[in-house]
Amino acid sequence: MNNNINFSNSWSDNDVEAHWDNVAHIYVQENNKVKETHDQRFRETIQHLRLPDDARVLNITSRDAEADDYVKLANPKAVVVNAEISAGLMQVAEKLRPNIQQVKLANYSVLPFYDGEFNRIISLETLEHVSEPIQFLRELHRVSTPDARMVLSCPPATSEPAYRIYTAIFGGHGEGPHRFLHSREVKAMFEHTGWKLLLHKGTVLLPVGPRNLKMAAERLIEKMQGTFIAELGIRQFYVCEKY
Repeated sequence: MNNNINFSNSWSDNDVEAHWDNVAHIYVQENNKVKETHDQRFRETIQHLRLPDDARVLNITSRDAEADDYVKLANPKAVVVNAEISAGLMQVAEKLRPNIQQVKLANYSVLPFYDGEFNRIISLETLEHVSEPIQFLRELHRVSTPDARMVLSCPPATSEPAYRIYTAIFGGHGEGPHRFLHSREVKAMFEHTGWKLLLHKGTVLLPVGPRNLKMAAERLIEKMQGTFIAELGIRQFYVCEKY
């Protein structure tokens, strides 16, 4: 293992925080415009999370904490800690879900949790934003139990042109500081931070359009896992356990 690997980005976590604070007031309404596609991340996550009876889940980054709803529906006894870097989004989550547990993050490189505190990790569309992704994954490894399972999603590098076109036409909340990652980069990061990859799956080949067409595209990408077609899915899922 090469401990000198470096995937650091040019922005700071504070820059990321500032972006999400700035768009917090429109976050939910913009996502609701593409809600079926947006919520796919939660449905897919629950399929792979395999929640135990004593589930203690870290949901990072939690945004409006909608993942909490899906976890509690799958296992009402689960304890979910929603960790978020944006105070603005935490306020949105508090209004929508006043009974959730939230923790404010100062940054992604030093997480405010004990060693081995969680046996399940949810990290949806976060890795591409963090300033120091290697340190972030190491921290997730530190705060998880030996038998922990992590479900992580992020857009692939191929999504950048589509993102720019969509944003130019429809606006939305934007992504702020980010670098969409090729799957080989994500897998290298796992290898260097103690995460064993169990499954890599490309999803959401067609994020907008008629529902029947989107479903047909999803059936196609399901059949094409392990090929370049799967790499075109705008939401790449990775399921990991600790080495």
